[in-house]
Amino acid sequence: MSDSVSAKQCIDQIAANVAETVIGKPHEIMLTIAAMLAGGHVLFEDIPGVGKTTLVRSLANALQLPFQRIQFTPDLLPSDIIGVTIYDESRHDFSFREGPVFTTVLLADEINRATPRAQAALLEAMAERRVTVDGTTYDLSPDFFVLATQNPTDYEGTYPLPEAQIDRFLFRLSLGYPDRRAEQQLLIGADPAAHIHDIAPVIATDDLKNLKQMAATVHVSDALIDYIWRLIDATRQDPRVRLGISPRGGMALVSAAKAYALCMGREYVLPDDVQAVLAPTFHHRLILNQGSNGEVDPVPAILQDILRTTTVPVE
Repeated sequence: MSDSVSAKQCIDQIAANVAETVIGKPHEIMLTIAAMLAGGHVLFEDIPGVGKTTLVRSLANALQLPFQRIQFTPDLLPSDIIGVTIYDESRHDFSFREGPVFTTVLLADEINRATPRAQAALLEAMAERRVTVDGTTYDLSPDFFVLATQNPTDYEGTYPLPEAQIDRFLFRLSLGYPDRRAEQQLLIGADPAAHIHDIAPVIATDDLKNLKQMAATVHVSDALIDYIWRLIDATRQDPRVRLGISPRGGMALVSAAKAYALCMGREYVLPDDVQAVLAPTFHHRLILNQGSNGEVDPVPAILQDILRTTTVPVE
């Protein structure tokens, strides 16, 4: 996998394998792969039953990666996530029993149904790929990748994620309902999710490492960096926004654009790449003024206004 062409062929095959069970969502699949290559995590906010869990499990199978799922509930404890130290009578000593966070691909299902204390147990793991229990630090996989789902916040029994944690997600995505053709395909055929275990693996761990290294070295010109800064600054100047994008959010946009460019088969970033990943990267990071909140989510319109009024560089 020495060039962007072979990398794109590999990425396209991963996407095609996942698309066998997630019908009609090629863009969302590609964005999820881009997030993984950028070393980020993904938060899916959606109603139940649109294929979020199927997408995560299919991706893990296509990449031959260890997979664990945690069902977040109000009674979930931090130790249920990261593990617990127990006394081993046979050894007359304490030993650490790993929790499900010790995997590579972690599905955190309905994350906002758990209490803030349980949600926070994932924070160190997501930010630093390690956990600390009883003063001892344990490393996680360098490819540790969280895909979390959450119900819309107006559902009963939900606890909104704190800003510090939601910022750890590179993308916020929504699968939404399938289009007419895709849903009719689902209605007349067997459930594609039943064939998750039949998905053929595409790459090995070393190949994934190479892809991530290639994504990190994708070129971003000075003109593109200036364009990205102007987009960031526009979020801070917009009167509808109380807190705009932080420097960490800006770095997330650059990483996401580089990974997306590689998914498109290029070794350099175009304005189109920045625009493709801007909404998934910025949406959950903007904090609006109270008067800007209404029944309809105003953030997409705000981001569209920013894209429309920010001059695109011509190279």
